[in-house]
Amino acid sequence: MTAHPLLDVDEIPGTEPYLRTVGQVFRSFREQDSGCLSHGVRLPDGTRWFVKEATTDRAQRSLDRAWSFHRTVRHPAIVPQLHRITVGDRRTAVVMPWRDGEILYDRTARARFHALPLARAHHALDRILDAHLAVEAAGQVAVDLYDGAFLYDFAAHELHLIDLDEYRPGPFALTEDRLPGSTRFMAPEEWRRGATIDLRTTVHVLGRTARLLLDAGPGEGGFRGTAAQLAVVERATCAEPGERFDGVRELVEAWRAVS
Repeated sequence: MTAHPLLDVDEIPGTEPYLRTVGQVFRSFREQDSGCLSHGVRLPDGTRWFVKEATTDRAQRSLDRAWSFHRTVRHPAIVPQLHRITVGDRRTAVVMPWRDGEILYDRTARARFHALPLARAHHALDRILDAHLAVEAAGQVAVDLYDGAFLYDFAAHELHLIDLDEYRPGPFALTEDRLPGSTRFMAPEEWRRGATIDLRTTVHVLGRTARLLLDAGPGEGGFRGTAAQLAVVERATCAEPGERFDGVRELVEAWRAVS
């Protein structure tokens, strides 16, 4: 059996030079806010992989957290981290399957998504919600979930979740002034040092996800869903955590009852 050049190697001196010896680097992502350097590589057998390397201490902590998360949570919508490689003497890189698609954080991609038939948008949202049932079951909470994590394949009409690097076991108390994330998605408690971050925080970000994926225009000027669905969104995104659904399953059941 032939050894796999990405899944069998344990240590390399440098990510990009090594990748160029085993395949074609067809895409690179160099200036990322995360502090990671990433490459898409095509191997001689035609398989494509995504390799993500930490270049800073902060990025390394994030990749370590993500590695732990992916060991406990598996779902078809979540692109898995399958292998970890030591790079030099301080960093690691992770290997994931390549997935086609466009990031919905991009304004053009987002507008294209909003122009899809409503059934397509509902399918994408349901896939996100279903994935977070697995997140909840594993005792994890969502951190830094926003449309930069939504990779949508317009050809296959399939949504993939990527870069869930800040997810972590919960509940936990916030020891910083704020958590990483997008202001369009974050719950109020994610901005308060000492606040409890738990499943109700995940409920909030999923409520915001539903609201924004079913947006009918720029600036949340309209909603493509029903009044009953909007009522579910409004409860999920209440400012006070105690007024939200208690967890992901309760939110999902309420959403599916009106969808």
